[in-house]
Amino acid sequence: MLAHLTDTARQLAAVLWQQHTVYRDRTGGVVIRGEHVQRWISLSVTGTRGEVLLRAGRILDGGTSAPARAETVMRLDSGTGELAAACRRLLADTALSGAAEAPWEPRASRPRPQARQRTGGARIALWVLLATVTSAAVLAALVAYSSYRAAR
Repeated sequence: MLAHLTDTARQLAAVLWQQHTVYRDRTGGVVIRGEHVQRWISLSVTGTRGEVLLRAGRILDGGTSAPARAETVMRLDSGTGELAAACRRLLADTALSGAAEAPWEPRASRPRPQARQRTGGARIALWVLLATVTSAAVLAALVAYSSYRAAR
């Protein structure tokens, strides 16, 4: 079954894209990557005999694969033409779902929200309060010193 899956994936890749990479993934499925269109298709065997799970997703800027955006189950013996049509539908769904999102950009290039700045009035009030507290402390110290001197 896996050999048949690999052969079908190679035929499917030739129909879908001229430039492609076909490889086996960790789970035993087959992945077709179209780097030039930033999309991938995977074919994996399902629990039922003769059926294959088709999944489609995007390839991110760093070359990593994003999670699948669309998937469907088809018979593996349905033919390359029908499988290619199903893959094209999945790729179209993937393109539509990706178009609604904002493109990914690194955090450093995003504009930062402006910090709340103090107004001039608040800054002046702070200085007046600080000067009042300082003056009160100095006055209290002078009164205490003069009463100490008078008592001697």
